[in-house]
Amino acid sequence: MDRMLYIAMTGAQQNMHAQAVNNHNLANANTHGFRQALNYAYTEPMRGPVFDSRDYVQFASEAIDFSPGTLQSTGRDLDVAIQGNGFFVVEALDGTLGLTRGGSFHLDAQGVLRNESGLPVMGEGGQIAIPPAESISIGGDGTLSIRPLGNNPQALAALDRLMLVNPELDTLDRGADGLLRDREGQEIPPDANVRVLSGMLETSNVNTAAALTRMIELSRQYEMNVQMMKTSSELAKRNNQLLSL
Repeated sequence: MDRMLYIAMTGAQQNMHAQAVNNHNLANANTHGFRQALNYAYTEPMRGPVFDSRDYVQFASEAIDFSPGTLQSTGRDLDVAIQGNGFFVVEALDGTLGLTRGGSFHLDAQGVLRNESGLPVMGEGGQIAIPPAESISIGGDGTLSIRPLGNNPQALAALDRLMLVNPELDTLDRGADGLLRDREGQEIPPDANVRVLSGMLETSNVNTAAALTRMIELSRQYEMNVQMMKTSSELAKRNNQLLSL
């Protein structure tokens, strides 16, 4: 009965892991530019001296669904969405650079451009600091321009350009801070072909209805595996009773 017990146990363990991934996706359903995580599992036979006697469930490395979210118009000057492929670059708390699709930016008290999480948004010249201005605009290539205080509407001054990158998606991993980075730690150069839309935001690509349905399915699968473990234990007790006669 140990085969049935341990196989059901690994199945329940995988259900718990899949549920955690699914819950993380649901928690970020309203996070701009979020890319949902995908959970994969596979069977691995137990190697023995004679033959493979059973298959256990194993976790595969977490994959990321890079399908795009929908674009929503906000009309706000510092809301930016990327057209097609590409990422914004921000400076993480540990000083490293990370990639994100979230383009809801704001200025702090010192005029530094930051994202929703408060991380500095990187330009091609480093952190972007914007002085007091009548207005701020972001062009399709990511160029930030301002109309200085007291100047006429035609007097625009270009300050910097958002650092926009477009790495190969299969080279990216997500860190504990939610930012994407190159798996090998390689520096990702800017890509002049990445285009942005001002006054727009990209939503998360999490389908909440599908995620809720998935939550129910995983709960039922977990209960089934737990019931199999209980059944295995009961059968083992009955076998022991018969052998004791």
